[in-house]
Amino acid sequence: MKIYLVAGELSGDILGVGLMRALKARHPEVQFRGIGGPRMIAEGLDSRYPLETLAVMGLVEVLKHLPGLIRVRRHLKRDALDWQPDAMVGIDAPDFNLGLERQLRVAGIATAHYVSPSVWAWRQGRVKGIARSVDAMLTLLPFEAAFYARHRVPVAFVGHPLADELPLANDRLAARHALGLDAERPVLAILPGSRGNEIHFLGATFLAAAERLAARIEGLQLVIPAATAQRRDELEALLAEHPQLAERVTLIDGRSREAMIASDAVLLASGTAALEAMLCHRPMVVAYKMAPATHWLARHMVKTEWISLPNLIARESLVPELIQHAATPQAIAAALAQWLDDDAARQAMESRFAALHATLQRGASERAAEAVLAVAARRPLSNEPDEPSEPTKPSESSEAVAGGSGEKGKGKGERQ
Repeated sequence: MKIYLVAGELSGDILGVGLMRALKARHPEVQFRGIGGPRMIAEGLDSRYPLETLAVMGLVEVLKHLPGLIRVRRHLKRDALDWQPDAMVGIDAPDFNLGLERQLRVAGIATAHYVSPSVWAWRQGRVKGIARSVDAMLTLLPFEAAFYARHRVPVAFVGHPLADELPLANDRLAARHALGLDAERPVLAILPGSRGNEIHFLGATFLAAAERLAARIEGLQLVIPAATAQRRDELEALLAEHPQLAERVTLIDGRSREAMIASDAVLLASGTAALEAMLCHRPMVVAYKMAPATHWLARHMVKTEWISLPNLIARESLVPELIQHAATPQAIAAALAQWLDDDAARQAMESRFAALHATLQRGASERAAEAVLAVAARRPLSNEPDEPSEPTKPSESSEAVAGGSGEKGKGKGERQ
């Protein structure tokens, strides 16, 4: 058996190596070729280009590299057609991979795409092109599978690898001990984002909200993970402007999951961190700010009722979402106080998140391998009959994105 794999970034390399191992467990002599990172190469992938070849972000950067990306795609098409794999699997990187998948499918090679783009959130017309490009879409989340099923695109909900990685039971006291936190005092984890622009737009607001909470909650401890050395420098500069927090803050390098597990509640930027907080079973408040032009564009393009993955997965407003003008220190502090002041509400949400965690903990790599083998053999995909419903469409999507009420505001999507 021969499988052609094309991953576009480090997250795809992690997904790819899990898929490769699951396929090798079923077909020990399987061969792999395409593009991957160090993990996939170590597992046996013959990578035709470095992983960084496709890791281009931003409109200007993509336009600058577009001629080279087109050449790479043409070469990969010729390479795959010469090699004649049983199936080609594009792992994320939809702008690059879906075009390659379509070309190979037209040429008679079975194709699958692993990790859905956010077609359910914006530019939903793309689903027609996706249907022409793939024999199967492999989704990480249940509402994504429901969207494709409604549009009659063959789909397999495989579950989320993060849900497999994180245990269904965790130890708050052990995490506090490991981070040097007082086991008896309340803890708020603050994650303002891993990108510089997120620190720019959210950092001061988050710390101002923390000041308000510290003034009303005796003994409140604040733990702030810094994603990189540069983010740490930026956070230290912001903290210098809030000396009254100095005795309460523990600034750490990385270890964001440990910080979330140690916490009673989490304040974070919208994104994958919200899913991780849910999988750590911690109540949260999601806030996001962006450049005015970006927010204006999002208001007119995003079509979902929620932006945070916990709400999208649950199909209800479990998590407060405060977007743009609604993301004030006062509103954020008030939303967090609801979790920090109410033990019963906090414990109920932790139980709810544990149940949602269980629905995503499905053995994603193994299920993805089963789907790829079905595609390669031209067999129908197997799906449970009780797939959850797709995201709700609001009556006025532009108001939803505006975030004026602070309850169902919208902002950036989870994936492009």
